[in-house]
Amino acid sequence: MTQPASPTTTTPTVAPYGSWASPITSDLIVSGSVALGAICLDGGNVYWTEGRAAEAGRVVIVRRTPDGATSDLTPPPFNARTRVHEYGGGAYTVASGVVYFSNFSDNLLYRLDPGAAPRAITASSDLRYADLTFDAARNRLICVREDHRGEGEAVNTLVALNAGGDESGGTVLASGYDFYSSPRLSPDGARLAWLSWRHPNMPWDGSELWLADLAAGGALTNARQVAGGPEESIFQPEWSPAGALTFVSDRTGWWNLYRLGADGQAEALHPLEAEFGVPQWAFGLSTYAFADDHTIICAYSQGGAWQLARLDTAAGAFTLIETPYTLIGNVRVANGAAYLLAASPTAFNAVVRLDLTTGSRTVLRRSADLSLDPAYISVPEPIEFPTEGSLTAHAFFYAPKNPNFTAPEEEKPPLVVHSHGGPTSATGAVLSLNTQYWTTRGFAVVDVNYGGSTGFGRPYRERLNGQWGEVDVDDCVNAAKYLAARGLVDPARLVITGGSAGGYTTLRALTARDVFKAGASHFGLSDLEGDFLLTHKFESRYSVHLVGPYPEAQETYHQRSPIHFADQVTCPVYFTQGLDDKIVLPGQAQKMVAILRERGIPVAYLEFAGEGHGFRKAENIKRSLDGELYFYSRVFGFPLAGPVEPVQIDNLPA
Repeated sequence: MTQPASPTTTTPTVAPYGSWASPITSDLIVSGSVALGAICLDGGNVYWTEGRAAEAGRVVIVRRTPDGATSDLTPPPFNARTRVHEYGGGAYTVASGVVYFSNFSDNLLYRLDPGAAPRAITASSDLRYADLTFDAARNRLICVREDHRGEGEAVNTLVALNAGGDESGGTVLASGYDFYSSPRLSPDGARLAWLSWRHPNMPWDGSELWLADLAAGGALTNARQVAGGPEESIFQPEWSPAGALTFVSDRTGWWNLYRLGADGQAEALHPLEAEFGVPQWAFGLSTYAFADDHTIICAYSQGGAWQLARLDTAAGAFTLIETPYTLIGNVRVANGAAYLLAASPTAFNAVVRLDLTTGSRTVLRRSADLSLDPAYISVPEPIEFPTEGSLTAHAFFYAPKNPNFTAPEEEKPPLVVHSHGGPTSATGAVLSLNTQYWTTRGFAVVDVNYGGSTGFGRPYRERLNGQWGEVDVDDCVNAAKYLAARGLVDPARLVITGGSAGGYTTLRALTARDVFKAGASHFGLSDLEGDFLLTHKFESRYSVHLVGPYPEAQETYHQRSPIHFADQVTCPVYFTQGLDDKIVLPGQAQKMVAILRERGIPVAYLEFAGEGHGFRKAENIKRSLDGELYFYSRVFGFPLAGPVEPVQIDNLPA
């Protein structure tokens, strides 16, 4: 692979911000990186998934054996993804060397025996599966099933499937709730724990932890709720080797670790103003694992940065494990080692093995197989800034950095304000080629953890309740104003960008505030009523918390929908959209673009066939990114350092 060039040793060239030649090209980004996820341990083998843009976004299950040999297990065209909740996760599991996985194109579950080709073990593409757990005593899989066979809303249940093949689609174990996740079997196979919740809650609003006994034939008996409720979020139930049920709850306002006692009461294992949980946008998430019956290896977040610790549940000792990482997840433990997905401001996301005795770390796979000279890396500065209501919000600021260039005296850099998706999500201080793409060209970037973001406790997360389209917009605006007031960026060249909910914040900022001089919406919402009525089941009531009940709050939905106020947009806007998007339907972007074109506002629009919510194919990721750069160069009038494929910008004066 071509590596980024080293810095020159000559005097830096004076050139306008935005026009600097960067070694971080879009070709490098799409060819040199994979999306790592879903670590699984089986015997002495380590498994993980790789989303590969170079293979049209296909997700591949990879295995590493104890001798260090790494191989792909799922051959083309298999794509180990599930569409349950549309966001997926928990798409595979491994038991005694046998891999079970969901295939994205047909929604079927497949079984992959050693030395054999994958074979389907389910028959209906209208049934989707996720969060697979193997029940060895009964040779079956227990998992979440999403049933699309009927009219109206899909039906979610917990089911059991014969691991050798089950054309019936599974035997229902638990039903009646709108959503299920995290079926976890006790070590002796005698009990099952799981999570469930109802509309209009999302799992981070309120969810319930259930526990049941398993009869000899495998049916659930004595099912009872043991924790959680409509205003308490439960995350990741897990069993200790001796059969004690642990879980994460935010009952104190922070996601902390608890254990269910013999008396049925929950005992806090280590109260801390920190987050040991994350929002369950996907299945199979894990922030902790047992090293032995009394030792938990756990990741937790404070102030937007993640750390790793060892918790002795018998002695109550909580010991920090020193690592260089600021983002840690997908924690698994076996055979004296912890396995993590981890990243830092100067290191790409990686599958890491941590020896729990020596503390030594081994990188098994990096998301980007290239060496980026530190001279090019813009390391983020965590910032806290004042916002509305005499409150404080959080962000990470990345200054422009390229050792080969400097800007003309007195010039300030343009600022890209990035609004993350979700909106119940968070951004972290980690090395991202996408961010460095901008900073090495002379842009400043601020990644905003606006009110509503996770990692700062439940009250911070709930700032967005009823205030979506207000709090997030104010925080993005105030981050830009704060940096401009410090003299770090050009107030005349403030840009806001984001994808999905971040795209909504972008469009809302452009229609309701007069601060930004350009914007970029990637598959962003513009019509809250349209989304509420037409989106998929998982998010179909999300807006009840974020905006208000419908139709009672219909006027609020109208007032906060950018589509109705496109006449307030006064600056150029760039749109990208996948035509197969089931979360934000393409018509939203298309209508917004048509209105802006008609009004004479400079607008560019790229749509991609075969792409859903977020782009996975290399050529489309490249086109979207380079198109945004071209768009800004035309809007702000700076030259480009090299050739970039143009995008059509309607209504932009020559």
